[in-house]
Amino acid sequence: MSREVRVRFAPSPTGPLHIGGVRTALYNYLFAKKNQGRFILRIEDTDQARYVAGAEEYIRESLDWLGITPDESPWNPGDVGPYRQSERKPDYMQYALDLVKKGHAYYAFDTAEELDAMRERLTAARVVQPQYNSITRTQMKNSLTLSAEEVKARLESGEPYVIRVKIPRKEEVRLNDLIRGWVMVHSSTLDDKVLMKSDGMPTYHLANIVDDHLMAITHVIRGEEWLPSAPLHVLLYKFFGWEETMPEFAHLPLLLKPDGNGKLSKRDGDRLGFPVFPIDWNNQSTGETAIGFREQGYLPDALLNFLAFLGWNPGDERELFTKEELVEAFTIERIGKAGAKFDIAKAKWYNEHYLRNTPIEELAKFVQADAKLDGFELSEEKAAAIVRLTKDRVTFSAELWKESQFLVLAPQKFDEQVASKKWNTDAVKVLGNYAERLDVFTGQFDAETAKTLLGESAEAVEVKLGKVMQAVRLAVTGAGAGPDLMEIFAILGQEEVAKRIRFAMENLEVTS
Repeated sequence: MSREVRVRFAPSPTGPLHIGGVRTALYNYLFAKKNQGRFILRIEDTDQARYVAGAEEYIRESLDWLGITPDESPWNPGDVGPYRQSERKPDYMQYALDLVKKGHAYYAFDTAEELDAMRERLTAARVVQPQYNSITRTQMKNSLTLSAEEVKARLESGEPYVIRVKIPRKEEVRLNDLIRGWVMVHSSTLDDKVLMKSDGMPTYHLANIVDDHLMAITHVIRGEEWLPSAPLHVLLYKFFGWEETMPEFAHLPLLLKPDGNGKLSKRDGDRLGFPVFPIDWNNQSTGETAIGFREQGYLPDALLNFLAFLGWNPGDERELFTKEELVEAFTIERIGKAGAKFDIAKAKWYNEHYLRNTPIEELAKFVQADAKLDGFELSEEKAAAIVRLTKDRVTFSAELWKESQFLVLAPQKFDEQVASKKWNTDAVKVLGNYAERLDVFTGQFDAETAKTLLGESAEAVEVKLGKVMQAVRLAVTGAGAGPDLMEIFAILGQEEVAKRIRFAMENLEVTS
């Protein structure tokens, strides 16, 4: 009988959630939903020295904004909690002691100075990777080299110690990764990692194995950086006797810098001017800040679609997927091994598409909110008109208001380059006639009517309309280019258009 699919995303609350972590969460979410399983969030906060206040809430808000909310988490617990490792602290020691009892782990009493001396000896002997392993442990101060009586005495006296895993000296460790295929590592290359630290907290290696087992995790989908640790984790499952329920592993490819040269970092985002975090981060205690995709105007569905394709593809030419369509199409088999370049231009492309397909009423709310911040109250009707006029010309929702403020604020300045070339006597003739027609027009003033009246004005003064259109735009908007001009006139209304034309005629000098 097959087990229910259960996957987990296990971030550490040490700062803002990197976009690579968001992709890991997304792949776990998609895999769980595709297989009618459960997506679990576990906070791995065993490293209390690196804990950052506010980081856990940041993780929660980020995932909620993106719509990949976990089925179980510290704030929505199931029946396998607690979901913070720090709250599970009493449990880990018993598992470490169980390994000691079985002969798969041991107490180590070495001081920091003794460990440094060991590494120096190995370096002097030209050992490439000095480490505490099956050879060097025989020369160190641990329960494998000390008598049982001395070990007991040291423990009873409260002497600091760690518990290390006892790696076999000659054993081949095999792992069938769902993305990379068979991975084989000889145990002689592994070191005796610390499982329990001297402060009584477990290391990642012990805690994550114990927690995955107790939470009945069936698949571990995580970043490539954890692949070197996977052989140790396989051994720990074996040592505990949990091989039958060991999860399957899938190690995701790295997110690379835009040029493909190295792993994507915050520094790259700062240098190239794009976010690498889902939402803004502000650490009040340290002053550390970082910009987020949300505050930069990215829509959550656009960001999800973009992230899904950083390492995965559906096997055909499709690029645009709703979240539900991603769930339906997603398979681990379609994840590649090679790192994925982070192409911010592609992220913008996705955002443009999703923005243009967002209901006008929803975008109008963005416009109203942004306008209000600048002190303007827009009606729903006017905000919707602004959206219709500009949404095919912008990448982000914030640009809707930014690019259309001329619809509320009449221009006081004019593009000098356009004025020097296009503001001439022909333009003044046409615009003067047009303003007069607008003063007396009594019908419904829409885009078609605005265009007809303007054509009649040009004909009346015997000027070809095409020669003065840029000057007409300049007079009403202050710029030489922009959205459909007649739609702009319809939104402004005939009185405002006539008023702006006369202001331009009074303030611009005719060049010819």
